[in-house]
Amino acid sequence: MSGETIPDSAYDRSATNRALLLMTASATLFGFMAYAAKLASTRLSGPEVAMIRFAFHLTPVLLVARYRHAAVDFRRWDLLLYRGFFGGLAVLLYFVAIAHINVGIATLLNYCSPIFSGVFSMIFLHEHVSSRVLIPLPVALVGIILVVHAHANPGDLLGFGRWELVGLLSAIASGAAVSAMRAARQFENSWSVYGSFCLLGLLTCLPQGLSSWQTPTAGEWKWLVLMSIFAIGAQLLLTFSLRWVDAMTVGVISQLAVLVSMALGATLLHESITATAAIGSVLTIGGVVGVVYVTSMHKRASADEIVVD
Repeated sequence: MSGETIPDSAYDRSATNRALLLMTASATLFGFMAYAAKLASTRLSGPEVAMIRFAFHLTPVLLVARYRHAAVDFRRWDLLLYRGFFGGLAVLLYFVAIAHINVGIATLLNYCSPIFSGVFSMIFLHEHVSSRVLIPLPVALVGIILVVHAHANPGDLLGFGRWELVGLLSAIASGAAVSAMRAARQFENSWSVYGSFCLLGLLTCLPQGLSSWQTPTAGEWKWLVLMSIFAIGAQLLLTFSLRWVDAMTVGVISQLAVLVSMALGATLLHESITATAAIGSVLTIGGVVGVVYVTSMHKRASADEIVVD
């Protein structure tokens, strides 16, 4: 009947299904972003590429008045500060890792962040984490060691060289950023979260980006622009979808970015994937997904998280 009211449960399912599709598209775009960033950083430094990415990120907020007004309409500046700083630090470290090691490995290390976002959510958001997480967690850690060991240099500790450690640190910072973003989305609109991330991320990357600045060539600008377009689309889709899905669900779907970046690196950049690295990648992704699944078994979306902008 035309006057029939749609049940809240049906609306919630529809919103959640839409958010899952947005997350899948976001993860795919993040994989393409990593590939474009790798090509852009062949000569340019990681901090410079990250700085340019954030500068492009700010364009929607600066050029569109409606988005600009929404970006400055905030309530919890402290949460936005945490999200922006840790998010900017995560991107900076991730791009430094991309510039020095295989894009697939850098992405794999960065996308271990769900492990750390679960820890931070437990500590700061008081979310329950099951002890059964101790089953898949060692699997993920063994997988990480196998992956980095496959490309290790003499003297590296457990296969971790300088840049692999930078990639892992980017995952820790990213985990903190995701937890802050989830908390902020209960109070803030999508554009205030997005705008704070772009501005503070730019400020975080600015010192090293300017000190290592080299004027990009026309070919490098092409990859920088493509990287920025992929990143903007991916970030907006991620921010919009987090109102309907929790960080653990995001962690599962986000692993698609690892597969996309590895496939692009292997097929288009001729990055080697040894048998050890392949097995390690499977264990890492499986372990991360396992951590995400076990942790999410005890979580339900709250009413505050199911709100339409």
